[in-house]
Amino acid sequence: MIRSFLIGLVAGQRGMTPLAAVATGTRKGDIPVVLPLQGLLRNPLIAAGTASLAAAEMAGDKMKSAPDRIVPIGLAVRSVTAAYAGAALAPRGRRGLGAAVAVGTALASSYLGWRLRCAAMRRYGQTATGFVEDALVLGSGLAIASPSVAGAERSA
Repeated sequence: MIRSFLIGLVAGQRGMTPLAAVATGTRKGDIPVVLPLQGLLRNPLIAAGTASLAAAEMAGDKMKSAPDRIVPIGLAVRSVTAAYAGAALAPRGRRGLGAAVAVGTALASSYLGWRLRCAAMRRYGQTATGFVEDALVLGSGLAIASPSVAGAERSA
């Protein structure tokens, strides 16, 4: 259940990264195909599409017109991607709980991350803080969902 919790932290900061991380983990065999439509994530074009969506979100985050992550549509996207990723990473028979844990974590961490980012932006600006946040989110997402890509061994 820890992986579901951790992917919820990632989802709270970037809504599309959990989906891209699950696609990577599924393609690499780190995550078994158990959810509806998850088999599609093994397709190179679909996996590339999830990565493109995550990259576009990260790029958009640097724009002055970027909405806060706590706007309702942002929270809705985070909830959906966190639920899917949390279920995919949960142990067999506990997928519903994994989804719930990830969603709860994503929603709570969205607010905490937003507050921390606002404070950091006052000192370091939007672009610099965004790049640091992106690096943390991307690295964490890959380490959680696809340890083989992150250079770590998978532990049950």
